Amino acid sequence: MDTSTTAFYDAIADFYPLFYKDWEVQLEREGLTLRSIFRNKGVETVLDVGCGPGTQSIPLAKLGFDVTGVDPSPKLLEKAKQTEQKENVHVRWIQSDFLSLHDAVEGPFDAIICKGNSLPHLLTDLEIEQTIKAFFDLLRAGGVLVIGLRDFEMMLEHRPNFLPGFNHKDDNDNEFITFDIWEWQDGPPIIATQNLYMVRGQGEDYETIKRTVHFRPLSTDELQVVLLEQAFEDIEQSSDRWEQLITARKPLSG
Repeated sequence: MDTSTTAFYDAIADFYPLFYKDWEVQLEREGLTLRSIFRNKGVETVLDVGCGPGTQSIPLAKLGFDVTGVDPSPKLLEKAKQTEQKENVHVRWIQSDFLSLHDAVEGPFDAIICKGNSLPHLLTDLEIEQTIKAFFDLLRAGGVLVIGLRDFEMMLEHRPNFLPGFNHKDDNDNEFITFDIWEWQDGPPIIATQNLYMVRGQGEDYETIKRTVHFRPLSTDELQVVLLEQAFEDIEQSSDRWEQLITARKPLSG
């Protein structure tokens, strides 16, 4: 993730729970989904890469897993620590980007997760390959990898320009409305730019905030090829609400 990506997430950190229909329900769902994936796989230690405000780290810690959360955004990590304190759990929080994982953490871990469409912020083949290799190196033999991606295949087919978001009330009873304007740059590789608009206010007084971030719209097929090239096994794909989940396993030997 480059500095512009980190700046994007720093800017929206305080609003993050409002990007979900129900933040508390989302946390519970994330924890239960991952626990079902980890069941009977001997998972105790988990590295959450691109952990954001703790959307996966905190519910996993509540379920008894030993969790390390890594993210380049200091503001998102501050938000995660606030929720950690509120939920009375413990997570190790580390500020680092994808390409510095080897310097930031020491494995091996029983599982590595990278959800919330974090991986597609890496824009080049080399960055993606280096990151998947780092995941492989940091997993124990037989360890589990879980990656969550937006369903970019459908988006690549239709190249949408406008995507609606949510309409909430914040703690000060302000209406909070989000929507996206997407731009598409033909490659190779294709680059998608998300222009996020946040409209906030009440009565006749509203303000609009615009923030921009870039994605490499990875297809699940592309990701599976990279995983195979890095020697991952037992690769499976499933749907989890708005995400496509890819799970894989590091071989027990070899």
